[in-house]
Amino acid sequence: MSTSASPAGHADRTGGGAARRFVRTMMARAYVRWIGVMREPSFLLADAVFPTIGMAAYVLLYRALGAPRSFETLAVLGGVLATYWLNVLWGMGTQLYWEKQQGQLQLYFVAPCSRMAILAGMALGGIAATTLRTAVALAVGFGVLGVRVPVIHPLALAGVFLISMTALYALGMILSSAFLLLGREAWHLANAVQEPVTFLSGLYFPLSTFGSLGLAAATLVPLGLGVDALRQVLLGRAARGLLPLPAEVAILSVLSVLLLGLARVSLDRLETLAKREGRLTQRWQ
Repeated sequence: MSTSASPAGHADRTGGGAARRFVRTMMARAYVRWIGVMREPSFLLADAVFPTIGMAAYVLLYRALGAPRSFETLAVLGGVLATYWLNVLWGMGTQLYWEKQQGQLQLYFVAPCSRMAILAGMALGGIAATTLRTAVALAVGFGVLGVRVPVIHPLALAGVFLISMTALYALGMILSSAFLLLGREAWHLANAVQEPVTFLSGLYFPLSTFGSLGLAAATLVPLGLGVDALRQVLLGRAARGLLPLPAEVAILSVLSVLLLGLARVSLDRLETLAKREGRLTQRWQ
């Protein structure tokens, strides 16, 4: 009888097998969110159409006041990025808490896969689902309201967007652990931070309006710097940027690495608590 391990078992123990398992787990979790968005078209009205009303109000306000046309573009971009922040807060931050209340959280801890892969799948699926809502906001802003931008540099825009989303959704992974530990207070905390972050991120006005406090406000949540960097890519000096674009990209890159590391530490801490105390997955705790 041969005692050699099978190729499949050997590959599963190697780095290549672990990487494949990570990717398969991530894609499987993302698939749930992709299908969930497409399965209930009525949610598109509440999640994509209604939120654009606030954005349209800012555009019309700037237009009525005779503000530079660049301010209208600022408002449209802010409305677009606001949907990603809401997805991070409710689709990432409170997700593990909701799974706990539904009695499914224990499946996350006993599954033979990385918890980071599960949350990465949530992030990937959330970005894909939110991009559908973003398309509606862009259609309203540029199609219905007639907002215009100069020539777009697609590679620079895609690069800044990717770095911004990495930092933002890494923060969402940390929030998911924090909200789970807070228990029933998670819902109230998510409601409490929603509007302050929207304000401090300068979604509907230049972040430089805060003056010397702008950088402090921006570093609280990566959303502020991400919005400011994207505006600079599209509008240049008319965006009234807080910092030079290369500096903001560098800060966002550092924040991405730092927040991903903190997310890994927080998830490891959660797994330790789940094994040691045995009550983390109990409902209403």
